[in-house]
Amino acid sequence: MNQLSIFSGGASNHLAKKIAAYLNAEVGSLERVRFADGEIWIKFNQNIRGTDVFLIQSLYPPAENILELLFMIDAARRASARRVTAVIPYYGYARQDRKDQPRVAISSRVIADLLTTTGADRILTMDLHVDQIQGFFKIPVDHLYASYVFLDYYRKMNLSDLVVASPDIGAVKMASAYARRLDADLVVIDKRRPKPNEAYVQTVIGNVEDKNVLIADDLIDTGGSMVNAAKALKERGAKKIYACCSHPLLSLDAVDKINNSVIAELAVTDTIPLKRGKKSDKIKVVSSAAMFGEAIKRTHLEQSISSLFV
Repeated sequence: MNQLSIFSGGASNHLAKKIAAYLNAEVGSLERVRFADGEIWIKFNQNIRGTDVFLIQSLYPPAENILELLFMIDAARRASARRVTAVIPYYGYARQDRKDQPRVAISSRVIADLLTTTGADRILTMDLHVDQIQGFFKIPVDHLYASYVFLDYYRKMNLSDLVVASPDIGAVKMASAYARRLDADLVVIDKRRPKPNEAYVQTVIGNVEDKNVLIADDLIDTGGSMVNAAKALKERGAKKIYACCSHPLLSLDAVDKINNSVIAELAVTDTIPLKRGKKSDKIKVVSSAAMFGEAIKRTHLEQSISSLFV
């Protein structure tokens, strides 16, 4: 028996339905109960013995989303699934990837250990904050990139005099990939971060005068870095400024910052749902469902998915 089964945690129902539609499948029946004391209880309502199970769950806050995925993996293992793939559109805690000061946890490694120990056979995710997180796992990790969907979106816009900007040194690799495929020049913003969720622009390396600029990043949290980057580019003569990010956390007043900024449009994917109050005329959602659906199909059929690593 080699049936493909798709299930979703509570954090990714919106995306799982679109992925299932791409695959001409249905999201499986999964019962989630929260007891009076707050404990989470998971049960598969259908037989998954011998099946190829894909569990879709983004790991944005609250932390219960992580627990729910772990319990789903354990329940699938105990139900004798043939293989369990954790599909994690947004891998939370990825920014805590190193010991950069004394007495701190490498939290992204802890998450990787939990997923592996609980029984996941492989991981399918998109735009990790740093690529080396893949090395925290002792199981296969398929790392997709949002550029697969964003490049097509921006090619259709046919932007002239385009320059791609990296909002900081850490995002240079991503921005360079966009610049190369969009046949555009690359500029780099030298950013300083004195403490978490606070940043300012030191300088801009490259010319943006009379250019349309695309700022590419993997996530937006409070929005300060992106808005400050756009402001610095505008002050240096940029024309229209566009931005894209894979994971729209949009914490606190991030949407208000974007609405009041010089950014003409922010394109995001649907790895994290935009909740009421976080929507804006400036924010355009570009779905990643087809990319994840194709990756799931090829994984199930034991085919290469390297063409999706754009």
